[in-house]
Amino acid sequence: MFCYQCQEASKGTGCAAAAGVCGKTDKTARYQDLLLHVLKGIGWLCQLDPKAGASVEGLDRFVIEGLFATITNANFDTAVFERRITEALAYREAVRKAVAEKGTAIPDAAPDAVLWTPAPGSTAEYDIKSNFVGVLATENEDIRSLRELLIYGLKGIAAYAEHADNLGFENAEVSGFMYKALASVLDNSLDADALTGLVLECGKHGVAVMALLDEANTSSYGNPEITEVDLGVGSSPGILISGHDLKDLEELLLQTEGTGIDVYTHGEMLPAQYYPAFKKYDHLKGNYGNAWWQQKTEFEAFNGPILFTTNCIVPPKDSYKSRVYTTGASGFPGCIHIADREPGRQKDFSVIIEHAKKCASPAAIEEGTIVGGFAHNQVLALADKVVDAVKSGAIRRFFVMAGCDGRVKSREYYTEFAEKLPKDTIILTAGCAKYRYNKLPLGDIGGIPRVLDAGQCNDSYSLAVIALKLKEIFELNDINELPISYNIAWYEQKAVIVLLALLYLGVKDIHLGPTLPAFLSPNVAKVLVDTFGIAGIGKVDEDIELFLGA
Repeated sequence: MFCYQCQEASKGTGCAAAAGVCGKTDKTARYQDLLLHVLKGIGWLCQLDPKAGASVEGLDRFVIEGLFATITNANFDTAVFERRITEALAYREAVRKAVAEKGTAIPDAAPDAVLWTPAPGSTAEYDIKSNFVGVLATENEDIRSLRELLIYGLKGIAAYAEHADNLGFENAEVSGFMYKALASVLDNSLDADALTGLVLECGKHGVAVMALLDEANTSSYGNPEITEVDLGVGSSPGILISGHDLKDLEELLLQTEGTGIDVYTHGEMLPAQYYPAFKKYDHLKGNYGNAWWQQKTEFEAFNGPILFTTNCIVPPKDSYKSRVYTTGASGFPGCIHIADREPGRQKDFSVIIEHAKKCASPAAIEEGTIVGGFAHNQVLALADKVVDAVKSGAIRRFFVMAGCDGRVKSREYYTEFAEKLPKDTIILTAGCAKYRYNKLPLGDIGGIPRVLDAGQCNDSYSLAVIALKLKEIFELNDINELPISYNIAWYEQKAVIVLLALLYLGVKDIHLGPTLPAFLSPNVAKVLVDTFGIAGIGKVDEDIELFLGA
């Protein structure tokens, strides 16, 4: 295997051993590469004749799910990828037939991702083939870097597209770009300039898919409201729901109503507490725990079953593995997987509910409350107050500190940064990066909390909407003229699409940490630095001085 798609890539260069830092085995990683290889072939065929791809029922959803499942910490089950590869080959054949039926010839020189066909029913060839189709199959370092940056952005798009699709929202242009991007990484005629253009186009569709998901969430559950969330526990057994999918939470709440089971949010599911539709459920008790990487200690204390709706799984300890359930794109060998919903029906969570009834109530790991719910609709409702505070000098600067959290000690930088920021500054956050500082006693400015939590990583869109609205209010020509600085933490591919979306919107001088991505070659990194002012992080005091002097 070779994988460098996450921030914790081994030695800052890439995982190339029997298992990745995330815990993914060599075989699982290689099968993910092979699945991506076949998906690229599907994309190429769809570009050959877009109408042919559109005629294959379920294709868009399958490709989205396949991309999402390969995100860091989403699915660790090799058997799942073996099955998906077989399904992908069948879908590719269906697209091939549709292309032929429409009279379009497939060239003999078509890419291997289009032509490779294993013997029927044989998966032994998957092992052989998967050794030759991974990241390092592209020899040119800069082309490889740009191709991978594009694919990782595409994985982020797929994650958000799946959540939106679960709520009945689609965007045909985003789906069309998905196939275009998959096909482009097979095109050896595309040079670095052409691929750079596609990467920026990926950012455009990142904005579109986050807007789509925002519409899906708010149409379904209302606009997030300022909410005080309980961090304690009740006396009843509980189910802990982690990940990002709000549809799964809704159906779990419906099925646990009246059962005596409490439901707690964890990690990136915390922002679900801000939506009005979920507040009617008295058994949505509160939030339990912190960012994903602390789950090995926190899940021990929860006592009840844990449901992963998406990525952010840490390989579970044997002591609680029997209490871990997965659904959607997530998976882990040995854990019960709850099947996807059938059309017009809910997922069946009865097995996890029955399990919860036999468990002790959660043990408290903290007390108190935290406040969130500052998505764009809520912040814009406070716009006059915010603008007055800026004009009076009460608020000197905003700091966007969105993104991901992670295990490495260097991420303590973000806690220290938040603590040392002057008291006339406001932190705008989204994603699990907030767990580095959202429970600090940072106070407020004239009643405006100094940490404004917009929600999940996809809700970084809210921060962009807020910035664009402030640009309009202050009658500025350039978003970069606002008193806003960007100090973003990243971990995986959803953070990559957020970054590309910000670049597409014209945001410059973003600081990215705790390290720059290993998949950026020196030349590609230089382009980002020279064109957009991308920079890393340094020492907290020096960085604060740099930001405030800007």
